[in-house]
Amino acid sequence: MERDYETVVKQIAGVVDGESDYTANLSNIAAILKTLPGYFWVGFYLVKAEQLVLGPFQGPVACTRIDFGKGVCGTAWSQKKSQLVPNVHSIPNHIACNPNSKSEVVVPIFSPEKKVIAVLDVDSDVVENFSERDVQYLEKIAAMISELQGSTV
Repeated sequence: MERDYETVVKQIAGVVDGESDYTANLSNIAAILKTLPGYFWVGFYLVKAEQLVLGPFQGPVACTRIDFGKGVCGTAWSQKKSQLVPNVHSIPNHIACNPNSKSEVVVPIFSPEKKVIAVLDVDSDVVENFSERDVQYLEKIAAMISELQGSTV
């Protein structure tokens, strides 16, 4: 089934419009993304005290803290670059928060100064579930989140 990202982007824009609470916005964005077919886990890790700390998410229990450069999320943070992993079990530094996770996309979220302040993490329980198209739309959504910097935490 084709993912309808244009609809999701419009939903996200509507939900965050007029809402100033950053946590509430991330929570609703995770809930909206989780409705997409094949999205097993969706969430945010926030940069706090030189670690990624679990933020709002939808799905099974997840890892609470991830170090800089560790796993797919820590790599996206350290490289300041999106990560597309077709099969998480084929990479040596994958952190297995859930054994059912098979493929993953992680997109950094930037401050106005281009510092990574969080990452958007999306997992599927299907190998090779994500493509460059997914990355492009998730980067667009991450850019929308970056614009919420005036929001309160």
